[in-house]
This record gives sequence, structure tokens and C-alpha cells, in this order.
Amino acid sequence: MAGMLQILTYLLSFYLVLKGVEILQIGLSSSRTNRKGLIAIGVASLILCISAAVGFSAMQDDQAKSLQHNMPQ
Repeated sequence: MAGMLQILTYLLSFYLVLKGVEILQIGLSSSRTNRKGLIAIGVASLILCISAAVGFSAMQDDQAKSLQHNMPQ
């Protein structure tokens, strides 16, 4: 069961990173003359998405390690 949760968490993390890149691309492809604000929002969202993905993956790995150590042998 923990393996399936890890896979789902990794898929969520990958999706978050792709969404951050997508938001950044929207800012970069804007045709407005002053698009610095959009690019700043895109960069900030990409940084937040990457940090959230790393955090979720680390939490899930810790949970799986905890389950592994508590298994009877």
C-alpha cells in the first residue's frame, strides 16, 4: 500500500512542477509591453511548486521508511 502512495505522490510532484513551468510560460509568452510582473509571478510559482514537490516527496519517503522499520520480521 505504501508503494502505491509513493507512486501517487511522485506523480503529484511531477504535475506540480509541470504546472509551475506552465505558469512561467504564460508569463513569458505574454504580449504585454510590461510583462515583468507576470514573469515574476511565474518564477515565484515555479519555485513554490518545486519546493512543494520536494517537500511532499520527502514526507512520503519518511513515511515509507517509518513503515519499513515498524514491520515485524
